[in-house]
Amino acid sequence: MKITISGHAGSGKTSVSKELAKNIGFKVISVGSIFRDLAKEANMTLEEFSLFAEKNRKIDSLIDEQQVELSNKYRDCIIEGRLSGWMIEADIKIWLRSSIETRIRRIIERENRDYEDILKETISRERIEKERYKKFYNIDIDDLSIYDLVINSERWDVVGVSEIILKGLERLKNGKDRRVFKEGGNKP
Repeated sequence: MKITISGHAGSGKTSVSKELAKNIGFKVISVGSIFRDLAKEANMTLEEFSLFAEKNRKIDSLIDEQQVELSNKYRDCIIEGRLSGWMIEADIKIWLRSSIETRIRRIIERENRDYEDILKETISRERIEKERYKKFYNIDIDDLSIYDLVINSERWDVVGVSEIILKGLERLKNGKDRRVFKEGGNKP
């Protein structure tokens, strides 16, 4: 089974992926880690590397290839990244959402940096990425219609979000929520 977990920076993708993996024994593939490692290798901040990637399509292509290659390497895996839901054929696609304030607070806790710097960098990075995804892939990152499950990750803690996902996975496994709608038939 392949699961994608997507969301903006600070939405809880990595934390939820790790918690979920702990419960079901799946391998976690972190696209954000791939991006951060490439930025570090280039001796750039994430914002600088986002600007660089905006002008250099090879960066996105490399990241895309790596996430697809890694997801094909493992039978059961969780792929977490902003575009993973768009890039990976998955059994279930999940989007985590939360307010910018919550996301900034989480990034501050993770990186131990100044609020204003994180806020400015995150807003800039998200704008750059949104434009890049549209330009390179014709993807509107705000279009959540491809996701099977959208969870407000500030309403529940990591364990709570993971429990929601586990319940969804259980229902899928048991065939309780596989609905097939015929063309012109009833729609949910």
